[in-house]
Amino acid sequence: MIREVLVWGRGATLADAYSRDRVVFRLLAQAGARLDLFSPRISALGDVEATLRRRRGADLVWVPCFRQRDIAAASRFARRRGLPLVFDPLISAYDKQVNERRKFDADSRAARRLLRWERRLFARPDVVIADTAGHADYFRDLLGVPAERLVVLPVGADASLFAPRPPRDLGAGARPRVLFYGSFIQLHGVPTIVAALTRYTGPPIACHFIGDGPLRAAAEAALHAGAGDRRQVEVSFEAWLPLDALPDRIAAADLVLGIFGTTPKAWRVVPNKVYQALAVGRPVITADTPAFDARFRLPAPAPIAFTPPGDATALAAALERWVTAPHLLAQRGAAAARLFAETFAEARLGANLIADLEAHGFGPFPVLALEAAA
Repeated sequence: MIREVLVWGRGATLADAYSRDRVVFRLLAQAGARLDLFSPRISALGDVEATLRRRRGADLVWVPCFRQRDIAAASRFARRRGLPLVFDPLISAYDKQVNERRKFDADSRAARRLLRWERRLFARPDVVIADTAGHADYFRDLLGVPAERLVVLPVGADASLFAPRPPRDLGAGARPRVLFYGSFIQLHGVPTIVAALTRYTGPPIACHFIGDGPLRAAAEAALHAGAGDRRQVEVSFEAWLPLDALPDRIAAADLVLGIFGTTPKAWRVVPNKVYQALAVGRPVITADTPAFDARFRLPAPAPIAFTPPGDATALAAALERWVTAPHLLAQRGAAAARLFAETFAEARLGANLIADLEAHGFGPFPVLALEAAA
């Protein structure tokens, strides 16, 4: 029985974890597992430190997002004790450095070395978690993870923070509010958003940006320099906020912008903000990519509008189409909340995750064991 999960990651935390990890930790706890955190001082020597500190009692070792550097030591520790090892990377280091940041050319010695390193690490876990089918395919095809070791778990949203909120009252003359938040990286397609706002000719709107990153300065300069018609588009920027402040910002908006990048990774990801917006009950406009499968594509009034990646003209048109019918925004928001509740809520994600882990021979988990006994 999986009574205790050892969360293994240098710098990891349970109380203030990354949003994906927060959701996963909640799912494991809801299944009845106790979470024990181990943050090694030196990733490569984590197994030695864990042994010296006499870490015992775990039934499963879980390495959270981005902690590729902890896999080797965690796997040595797990193998010596006969414990299953699960890795939830969220991203590939190779994909990030070569395809997204373009730090290395794919044919370079550095890129080939990075790929070999990551392939060796991804071969160690008993199960690798992917957030989308596209990432699962990538882990299989490029990083060599056997299909039978892959489990797909959507990112979801922390239900303790992101819950349905009533729509704003869009009275006569009120500007619909558009929200974008993120780290302003290539994946997000911020230049596409800027170009769309420049070309926008629909009813007046207010667009609020939250976050920081490499593309923010250029976006802020272009929009504040009057790149568009300021009578049509009011623009404001805000620095990063604590995660628990985001639900209020989402609720203060009428629609949320997703991502519009054209990189390979952009085609494989459904970002946090999409799930969080749906959970709060706000409709989303985002790029049309294979990551958004049939579950996201509901009939009118659709909670999500899709535009071609990198197409600023199409994004401007989608914004105009939605805000020209403001009475439908509340209906779209209600559809968004229903979509999240029926498809991506914690109860559904948790049941699927535990079922997948048990199918790999890890379990049962206490809650399901009690239910079976009853």
